[in-house]
Amino acid sequence: MKALQLFSDEALKRGREMSPDQILKFLEDFRSLHASRPVKSRLISMKVPEDLLAAFKTKASMEGSPYQTKIKQLMKAWLKDP
Repeated sequence: MKALQLFSDEALKRGREMSPDQILKFLEDFRSLHASRPVKSRLISMKVPEDLLAAFKTKASMEGSPYQTKIKQLMKAWLKDP
């Protein structure tokens, strides 16, 4: 069972008085604060053509980066790209 978050009347009133920009800033600050916490990882399996994987591993190695780390970096960059 998940915990129930309760807010005081004062906190709810402050939230209702916030502008959309203030709400966005609050949410971004909250996300940044919690982004530094360790996140659980999940093992996945995917088929990749052998030549593509070999080339990717070689290029990542030339940059001094483990290839799986490079894949995660590319995934994060892709999500941030507008």
